[in-house]
Amino acid sequence: MNTLLEVSDLRTQFHTPEGNVFAVNGISFNINEGETLAVVGESGCGKSVTMMSILGLIPIPPGEIVSGAAVYRGRDLLKMSEHELQRVRGKEIAMVFQDPMTSLNPVLTVQRQITESLRTHMGMDAPIASRRALELLDLVGIPDAARRLNEYPHQFSGGMRQRVMIAMALACQPSLLIADEPTTALDVTIQAQIIELAMRMRDQLGMAMIWITHDLGVVAGLAERVIVMYAGFIVEEAGVDDLYDDPRHPYTLALLGALPRADRRRHQRLKSIPGAPPSLLVQPRGCPFAPRCELAADKCWAESPSLRPVGAGHRLACWFDVKEMAS
Repeated sequence: MNTLLEVSDLRTQFHTPEGNVFAVNGISFNINEGETLAVVGESGCGKSVTMMSILGLIPIPPGEIVSGAAVYRGRDLLKMSEHELQRVRGKEIAMVFQDPMTSLNPVLTVQRQITESLRTHMGMDAPIASRRALELLDLVGIPDAARRLNEYPHQFSGGMRQRVMIAMALACQPSLLIADEPTTALDVTIQAQIIELAMRMRDQLGMAMIWITHDLGVVAGLAERVIVMYAGFIVEEAGVDDLYDDPRHPYTLALLGALPRADRRRHQRLKSIPGAPPSLLVQPRGCPFAPRCELAADKCWAESPSLRPVGAGHRLACWFDVKEMAS
């Protein structure tokens, strides 16, 4: 498969009165055409900031992209002007944000918000754009779409607002869809519906997808590859089956141990990860997970490990390998 987006050594910081926030610390990854990549980690680990940096959505100041490249089909997004990025955002790369109530404009109808990108990027006139908006609402499963086109976001439930956001993102048939925890605020039943919808749209349109989440349980049937992030670093990357069957990083193991499982014994308690994520105001000298890791040794505190291959398509940022230690 051809590489659609390749990110190299991305570093993003925020300059605040308390000091510099080291939000993203030199991460590199790629996504191929038609592939689904999941980005997993605790809140505040840099997942969303990474994607917003790529799309030029970081407020500058206080934010600053210190270094890196994000090459999309031969063009570095980080070197584009705002005008050039506006032609890419929404048309070639679309993003669905976590909270649709704050992402949708409360004083504009759903029709107005969907047709805006169609008229801007596709050059459609108002009648054609309105017909396309109706088709999109039907496509994402909103009942009585013709009537609901002229309603406002507050008249929709949380799940329906998220469907509207997906319809807006798919309006111009992008090559890459970035979904930033789109099911976080929804109940379990609606979460499953939104995930099923995203998978169906992905397969129907043949687009690539980056799915950002803090829940490893969501990505098992959704993604082909998984990136695990911690404190602005990538600590492990693997195919989804490989990650579940053969996790190598202590943090990945801890996340999987905290995941509810149907085969868990009745009296077996869920595991918790001791401690708390580190302050991003302090640039870590060693491994960022060392303060919470049971395997941490002197080297872990002194020097940060780089990602190294430990198998086909499997990369690990740890001085140890839990598989090697167990054998």
